[in-house]
Amino acid sequence: MDLRLSDEQLMAQKTAAEFARSEVLPRAAEIDRDHRFPAELVKRMAELGFLGIAIPEQYGGAGLDTVSYVLAMEEISRACASCGVIMSVNNSLVCDPLLKFGTEAQKQKWLVPLAAGQLLGCFALSEPEAGSDAAAQKTVAQKDGDGWVISGVKNWITNGPNSNVCILQCMADPPGRQAGHKAITTFILPMDLPGVRTGPADKKLGIRGSQSCQIFLDDVRVTRDLLLGDVGTGFKVAMSTLDGGRIGIASQALGIARASFEDAGRYALERKTFGQAIANHQAIQWKLADMATELDAARLLTLRAATLKDKGVRYSKEAAMAKLFAAECCNRAAKECVQIFGGNGYVEDYPAERHYRDAKITEIYEGTSEIMRIVIAASLLKE
Repeated sequence: MDLRLSDEQLMAQKTAAEFARSEVLPRAAEIDRDHRFPAELVKRMAELGFLGIAIPEQYGGAGLDTVSYVLAMEEISRACASCGVIMSVNNSLVCDPLLKFGTEAQKQKWLVPLAAGQLLGCFALSEPEAGSDAAAQKTVAQKDGDGWVISGVKNWITNGPNSNVCILQCMADPPGRQAGHKAITTFILPMDLPGVRTGPADKKLGIRGSQSCQIFLDDVRVTRDLLLGDVGTGFKVAMSTLDGGRIGIASQALGIARASFEDAGRYALERKTFGQAIANHQAIQWKLADMATELDAARLLTLRAATLKDKGVRYSKEAAMAKLFAAECCNRAAKECVQIFGGNGYVEDYPAERHYRDAKITEIYEGTSEIMRIVIAASLLKE
């Protein structure tokens, strides 16, 4: 197995690392403290080509591959997990389904400005009573002439308060709801349409700079050109989109885990007890060794999933494995980071508590760890 990165991939990693170190990291604590959407950093990510990194240049993107996306995501998330998920959503959950399922006209109208960062997107599947069970959603699109009228509520929509466009999942005409997932249909929803409202930003444990909210749809009229794919193919669109999204969240988890490991290692060399740096104590060394080993394993799983996506072969199981292991590795690393910092890990003066809070969401969104295990097991039992 050749694990060497191409010159293009190395350049993407280097560019992201320099941007993260010089521009993102100095603002990370303030963004978290103030629950502030980092508009100036999102603009810079657009200028650097990170908001459509794996989208072909003809459609406004940087024309790089998924491996480059993973490398850049890790670097940016290492500095600020909020910036990482803003980037991930626009790439994986918005640009990717438009590239895969959109018509040429839809790509020109929506994908080009989204990939170039002129617009920002969100993805709406979850509802107050529907998360992991996509077929339980109650948002309905009723046929009305040559278009549809959509009503419902969406929950926890990342980028929602700041988005221009939404990739919306809902049920087809009410009779179709009896068909369960076969009724799910996808629309491209301009957020400025009459009847679209966003609630206040959610008050969250972590990733506080990545704002999310409810989206209320009050008899929103959409025209046929806003249908993404065919009526009833939304489940396929959603599951394909989430496969790619899980690679993005695995990469975010890698960044948080790496921040936890690096910050803990640096602190262990500086903090002294019993006349020596705590890094000399075996108890601390073993924690760092476990963190480093799991981080490398998670990175390899994530790069494998990205490589398979780039090859155009099925990667659902591998994406689920990467997301599952990276998320759980991330949470263990963040926990041990706080432990190594000791009392200082529990206060906002140091970054450990932010990593700890940011880590948890990686086990929840874009498929919980429990759902990842179901996906993996189902795939294994088919083989």
